[in-house]
Amino acid sequence: MRASDADRERVVERLRDAVAEGRLDMEEFGERLEAAYASRTYAELEPLTRDLPPVPGSALPGAAPATAPAPGAAAWPGRIGGTGTSSTAVAVMSGFQRKGRWVVPARFNAVAVWGGGELDLREADFAEREVVITCVAIMGGIQITVPPGVQVDVRGIGIMGAFDHSGTQTVPQPDAPRVIVNGLAFWGGVEVRTKAPKGSKPLGGGKPRKEL
Repeated sequence: MRASDADRERVVERLRDAVAEGRLDMEEFGERLEAAYASRTYAELEPLTRDLPPVPGSALPGAAPATAPAPGAAAWPGRIGGTGTSSTAVAVMSGFQRKGRWVVPARFNAVAVWGGGELDLREADFAEREVVITCVAIMGGIQITVPPGVQVDVRGIGIMGAFDHSGTQTVPQPDAPRVIVNGLAFWGGVEVRTKAPKGSKPLGGGKPRKEL
């Protein structure tokens, strides 16, 4: 599988951490850095961090899942590609909601001012493997729900507010999309939670978890 720019940057970031931890000297770092930016596939990237301990809660490109596949994981290749249903949602003293079957565009903007919004991606398709959701919450709140197996990268800034990622953290599935959440929360909040789709069974089997 071909690697993306984001995949290469994740490996480079891990190499920088390894230098700071004293695991690599500058000569080794320089060699691996050059190899990382020249890599075109996961198979070329994976050896660069193979002898380094993984970062807790994350998986490097090409790493095999450490747990059973998440619900819906087998369907990921068929859920990536297409045209985004909508690219913007705005709530001013009101609310918005995107849920069920819809296509998340490569770039989505969500704004809540004295209001609230909900983006549920558990049954959604994705226009691209990597999507960026930019949230602006001013005295309001935005909730984003993603299914297990999706890699989530939360980069937002909170000023008297917060960006929070909660729920059961799972190992990202190799074919699953990556969701980057950025933006600003001012006297407001953006919550990103990982939650299984309605009616899905827990990874260990048993009855489906009741949706609250």
